[in-house]
Amino acid sequence: MKSPHLLTRREFATATAAAAVASAAVSPGLFAQGEGEQRFKIIGFTKPFQNLNFEETANTVEKIGWDGIECPVRPKGQIEPERAPDELPGLVEALKKQGKELTIITTAITSVSQPHTEQLLRTAAKLGIRRYRLGFLKYDLARSIADQVTEIGARLRDLAAFNTEVGLQAGFQNHSGRDQVGAPVWDLWTMIKDLDPRHMGVCFDIGHATIEGGVSPPLASRLVQLHFTAVSVQYFL
Repeated sequence: MKSPHLLTRREFATATAAAAVASAAVSPGLFAQGEGEQRFKIIGFTKPFQNLNFEETANTVEKIGWDGIECPVRPKGQIEPERAPDELPGLVEALKKQGKELTIITTAITSVSQPHTEQLLRTAAKLGIRRYRLGFLKYDLARSIADQVTEIGARLRDLAAFNTEVGLQAGFQNHSGRDQVGAPVWDLWTMIKDLDPRHMGVCFDIGHATIEGGVSPPLASRLVQLHFTAVSVQYFL
């Protein structure tokens, strides 16, 4: 997604706060307490500067003014999944020194049986990281979409059961694309509507929802808002 100009910190904070209002009543854990008020925590994705070391990352986050980060813990991410037990504690500690938190980890996880999944999630839970973003899935356009919705729904149920055991909340991001699972949002809601939102939710992406839905993202947002894990704001053309 290309930006016509760089947003100022004030513009970014204002846009994020405005976009996040819809989930205020259903996701209190995402709020930071102000003086007699509540506001959404502003969490930044560290992918653009994931090559920095942990101290540099924490210093950058402090200078920007974010409350915390979403960190890529996936192949070719800031932390490789198999290295999580050794490296995640160091990042968490570096952020704490700056008064910041590691709020969400971005993963490639799409099933409980994937390599390193259990180790990674148990490490996150032990460190007090309660949210993670799932990996992406694509439909096989040569097969029945309805059948695949059922199959993927079963995988998400298994993940929700594991999350219940360790005390985590997953979020599936709606991503635009002709074959992307979750792009229409309705399919994603069908898969998770009966699952406990404390353990299986949606990282609702306003930018991708707008690309797919044009003027209908408010409907999609209202449909899945009880399952919000996080709300993502992207500035795009």
